[in-house]
Amino acid sequence: MRQDGHFVGVDVGGTKVSVATLDGGQLSDPEIRETEQRDSEALVDQLAEAIERARRPDTVAAGLGIPSAVEWATGTARSGVNVPLEGVPLRDILSERLDMAVFVDNDANVAALAEACDDSGRLVVDNLVMFTVGTGVGGGLVLDGRPFRGATGAAPEMGHVLIGLDLSQGAPPPAERFPQPGSLESLAAGRALDRLAQEAAAEQPDGVLGRAAASGQVSGREVVGAARDGDEQSIALLKVLGQRLGIGIASAINVFDPDQVVIGGGVATAGELLLAPARETAWQYVLPGAGTRTEIRLARYGVESGVRGAALLAAKESARA
Repeated sequence: MRQDGHFVGVDVGGTKVSVATLDGGQLSDPEIRETEQRDSEALVDQLAEAIERARRPDTVAAGLGIPSAVEWATGTARSGVNVPLEGVPLRDILSERLDMAVFVDNDANVAALAEACDDSGRLVVDNLVMFTVGTGVGGGLVLDGRPFRGATGAAPEMGHVLIGLDLSQGAPPPAERFPQPGSLESLAAGRALDRLAQEAAAEQPDGVLGRAAASGQVSGREVVGAARDGDEQSIALLKVLGQRLGIGIASAINVFDPDQVVIGGGVATAGELLLAPARETAWQYVLPGAGTRTEIRLARYGVESGVRGAALLAAKESARA
């Protein structure tokens, strides 16, 4: 990896865009803004302006992590479940507009890259599975010391692994849009926690969440805050979400037998309130003999894993160019 340059990293989420720079291995404090959701043109404009504000005359390249399957060769978003980028050739558009090398990958892929590296950017974990639990659920893989993107660059979509599909009558008709019912994203993402919060608030209007709903819409953010303060109802909701996530973790361990499974994203700020039930559930469903060296942990870089990884992507790929 190049250590002698200045790189811009952009982590694009369904609700926020985080921008930071990497200079000599040091990550700047991220600048965070609400994601522009009007249309693809408005979001591309936002991303271009964000990189332009962060760049310097000596900036070598920019890296973007986006919540979409990405065609690696062209940097084109293949889907747009949480952001309006489907079919947008981001790499070409931004490289031309900014007259600078721009690299685009899935947001969880870049977060996995960050978590597999030490503070200097040196790869130190050979096999790692990343789950980013935010607005949606993303997945990233490092296998045999290299990011794994599959045949077309679209892998891995861990959030769309089916963990709760009712197959008693055979396969049900698929939904028209993703995420599909029964997928990890539909059951364990931040939006799923939002729904659990709203249902809990309606059931107990005098509870912490019920009172929060009375003064405005309650969301997963209130659940995490209340759980940290000891609210039993909120702790129980995080347990439900964690157990659902644990089923997905078990599947990843059974398939990949990794050195580490790392949980990041905004919902992971709940810490052990989410991780403990996820870890306990996962080990109950892991095949005996698999995962004997696997560590299940929270992201070392927290919510900054994505933006750090995006900047590392720019540094590593520009070194190969």
